[in-house]
Amino acid sequence: MNKRIENIINELVDQYTYGDTSERPWIIGFSGGKDSTVLLTLVWRALEKVRKEMPYPFQLRRPVYVVCNDTMVENPIITEYVDDVLSKIEKEARNQDLPIFVNKTIPKIESTFWVNVLGKGYPVPNNSFRWCTDKLKIRPTSAFIAEQVDEKGEAIILIGVRSAESSTRANSIKKHEIKGKRLTKHPNHHNTFVYSPIKELMLEEIWYIINALPSPWNYDNSKLFQIYANASADDYECPTVVTDKSHASCGQSRFGCWTCTVVKEDKSMSALIKNGENWMNPLLDYRNKLEAERNISENRLATRRNGQDAVTEDGHKQGNYSPEYRARKLRELLELQKEIQKTKPLTELITNQELIAIQVYWYRDGIFDFKVGEIFAKIYGRDIETENANIQNSIEKKLLKTVCSSNENDYELINNLLTLQHSKTLLLTNYGLQNDIEKRIEDFVKEEAKDEN
Repeated sequence: MNKRIENIINELVDQYTYGDTSERPWIIGFSGGKDSTVLLTLVWRALEKVRKEMPYPFQLRRPVYVVCNDTMVENPIITEYVDDVLSKIEKEARNQDLPIFVNKTIPKIESTFWVNVLGKGYPVPNNSFRWCTDKLKIRPTSAFIAEQVDEKGEAIILIGVRSAESSTRANSIKKHEIKGKRLTKHPNHHNTFVYSPIKELMLEEIWYIINALPSPWNYDNSKLFQIYANASADDYECPTVVTDKSHASCGQSRFGCWTCTVVKEDKSMSALIKNGENWMNPLLDYRNKLEAERNISENRLATRRNGQDAVTEDGHKQGNYSPEYRARKLRELLELQKEIQKTKPLTELITNQELIAIQVYWYRDGIFDFKVGEIFAKIYGRDIETENANIQNSIEKKLLKTVCSSNENDYELINNLLTLQHSKTLLLTNYGLQNDIEKRIEDFVKEEAKDEN
């Protein structure tokens, strides 16, 4: 082990014990990539040294949380790898009696990628509208950090940023660091501090640690090396914890989302396919279509979700995705999932809960011509429960039709309003529900008045 690595471990020991006499927890943002792997490796070795060499009360009193964020659209290869690593970390931490605890965060159901794109009709992210980082990564992890601060009063976030990654990153680190101090205040979290132990390490040292030092949680690091080798398109991993603007971009990430449209071309997924992962080709095709179809006027509405006009002077629509486009992309996604599951049966591109949430947002957007359940059943040949049985009970529907037999439009209105009301039972925010109902009634009255004239 070289001297620089030993010095980092000794610094970690000092910070864990003498440098900080509080019990505020350490939180490690862990993506499974090379830098976060090295950071956790060195922290683990430091804890082993504390237990072996430090006297009471400097023993292992401080919890170390390994926080991994799952955007629910992660590259399936990375998802499989990270899940395997996390299980090893949790198991070995218990076997070795170390205060290391694994936590996996996910977005709230109303904030997932597919609920935003296919449910609410958000255009897929690009450089000017990069809503994904905040909704999918920052908020879930920030919620966990806030919980720790509320419980312990303060927390320290350890991140695997390095000055050698880029000149931008180096300038950012220098800007935020306080001379003579290891910790800096987190710009966004109250009573939270940032610690960057490996900021001075070079890329060669990172790979030396991964390849030459045994994994403290008994994992075969050659698997990680192989993933990088097979996806050798860039040298960047998506951050779990964001501490400044330069750290927020995921667009070049190999350890990131298979749906990423922030860049024109996903070089890492292309590289994986070229290196034998041919089953991923349909994923790349679907991602490429999302990117290519983003700004086609026929796929967009003339208004945004807030009701603002979104039409350029030449008549190009720039609002939310149209109901027809949302339904089409959902059908294509489910067809893609079914095809991939023939060879990768455990791969899930979209969850049943997301499907239910998408249906709810369609209802709340006044989209009643398309049904998620019908699309799903046509592809899979079986039903998925997206409706409230009490509302959709066939007997009650027949009775409602009979009562409204003189005016079919009345039946459609009442049935749609009942469906809208049902959305509040599905663990989604009910903000705006009253407005949705009022708008549906208002539109109905306008349509009726138009017909009478």
